[in-house]
Amino acid sequence: MLELVKAGGWPMIPLLLLSVLALTLVVERAWTLRRSAVLPPNLGKEVRTWAGSGKLDPSHIESLRRTSPLGELLAAALDVRHRPRDQIRERIEDVGRHLVHKMERYLNTLGTIAAAGPLLGLFGTVVGMIQMFLGILDHGIGDVNQLAGGIGKALVCTAAGMIVAIPALIAHRWFRGRIAEYIVSMEHEAIALMDTLDTRPAAAARTPQAA
Repeated sequence: MLELVKAGGWPMIPLLLLSVLALTLVVERAWTLRRSAVLPPNLGKEVRTWAGSGKLDPSHIESLRRTSPLGELLAAALDVRHRPRDQIRERIEDVGRHLVHKMERYLNTLGTIAAAGPLLGLFGTVVGMIQMFLGILDHGIGDVNQLAGGIGKALVCTAAGMIVAIPALIAHRWFRGRIAEYIVSMEHEAIALMDTLDTRPAAAARTPQAA
């Protein structure tokens, strides 16, 4: 492996740096975007129970906001729970856009690595070929086997660029799909909470009439 890296020459240095950066971003996003951290199980049901009973206070909502992105979204709805449904929906949409931006953090960098890896590999190959043909210009073709070996070494950068780019592209697409799935689930929980907030005043209004 070390011999292949040496054969690629100095263009292998940025490719190695990109590979380390891509691995770091994949590990960080995989830890941050794990399901238990974004959508804690039974959190939506628990919040709906609190909202239905009316046992909500600012400190309680603030602690909910710090639990997870889903908790932050539901806390935003509870902050304006006494307003009309349209205003609650607008607040949820505003907070949701900020949450999506947070979850998509570093994904553009990962996508850039996936796009730049093959280009850097091709650049390294071109540099190697130029050096080889300049050597032929100065000293002649010489041994054919040596010429074939030089071409093979020049292509090492192209292979390295693909090795960096393909996993980065797969991870980028996978994280995008995972975030889209989270968004749908969070929207479902927010709508269920708004329905609970809508039914609570109606229940409270029926109670005095029944009395």
